[in-house]
Amino acid sequence: MPLDMHDLKILEVLQTDGRISVSDLARRINLSSTPCAQRLRKLEMRGFISGYKAIVDPDAVGLDLLVFIQVTLKETDETTLRSFNSAIGRVPNVLECHMVGGDFDYLLKARVSGMTDYRKLLGGEIGSLPMVQGTHSYFVMEEVKDGTPLPLKSMRARTKQ
Repeated sequence: MPLDMHDLKILEVLQTDGRISVSDLARRINLSSTPCAQRLRKLEMRGFISGYKAIVDPDAVGLDLLVFIQVTLKETDETTLRSFNSAIGRVPNVLECHMVGGDFDYLLKARVSGMTDYRKLLGGEIGSLPMVQGTHSYFVMEEVKDGTPLPLKSMRARTKQ
């Protein structure tokens, strides 16, 4: 069952305000509360909403160094890829891990408290994995744009009511 305009509006609002009350959400998308609540439950049950979370300020908790790490593996057979995926999934400072095509195999996004933590992360947790051939790191000087909202307005423009 495809998403209609109201569903997309609900998703759009929730991406920026996950704690909004159903009544305020209903008002924002121009629906009454009961149909809005029913749509919200259906979106959750159908997997369009995968969860709710608080976004913690990394600077406030001392994780102010953001680093992107390119990882090249020695081999890219299925067993090696699965082993790396499993190992990197257990590294708490790695926030994101993406297998990519190109000159390297993975791109990691990590947060640490400073250079000492970074060295422990790179040397002790990533570089010491037996399947890792090499790494290149890029330190973020300024976060120009950071966010998770998906661009649903473009989908709304294509969706008929």
